Amino acid sequence: MSSPSKRREMDLMKLMMSDYKVEMLNDGMQEFYVHFHGPNDCPYHGGVWRVRVELPDAYPYKSPSIGFVNKIYHPNVDEMSGSVCLDVINQTWSPMFDLVNVFEVFLPQLLLYPNPSDPLNGEAAALLMQDRAAFEQKVKEYCEKYAKPEDIGAALEEKSSDEEMSEVEYDDSSQEAVVGQADP
Repeated sequence: MSSPSKRREMDLMKLMMSDYKVEMLNDGMQEFYVHFHGPNDCPYHGGVWRVRVELPDAYPYKSPSIGFVNKIYHPNVDEMSGSVCLDVINQTWSPMFDLVNVFEVFLPQLLLYPNPSDPLNGEAAALLMQDRAAFEQKVKEYCEKYAKPEDIGAALEEKSSDEEMSEVEYDDSSQEAVVGQADP
């Protein structure tokens, strides 16, 4: 196994062991979904998003591609595609970072400290700059409408037949099975 694929496997294992729910797509370890909970002390708290992660062949030397699957109201996330505008992922990525950094540092900071001066969602950026209370109310409405924990499970069941996804619960025994899937 080459070094990048070993690193990909290690980072994925580390993410799974950090109590994130990870759904693998059938094509190995390059594409998967992670259930991401909104951080405390912000209007996104209580929301759960399914985040699609694609690891390029050159990972960890090239940054992962990150996108929200269910809708989120945020100046730095494209509402239609779910694409994320985050410097550390897009421009300043370093092989020192790993997948746990993405979900424990970069995405929480994105939600805690939105940057309206570099928007992908102009409406959200304008509302944040003009009326923070109205912005936070709209964020909470989106959380209630699109990011309820029980909806993630329902969306998963609907999509699993469409996308041929395999959902795996990550206890100790299944992690060994996933490691075995890396070398076909």
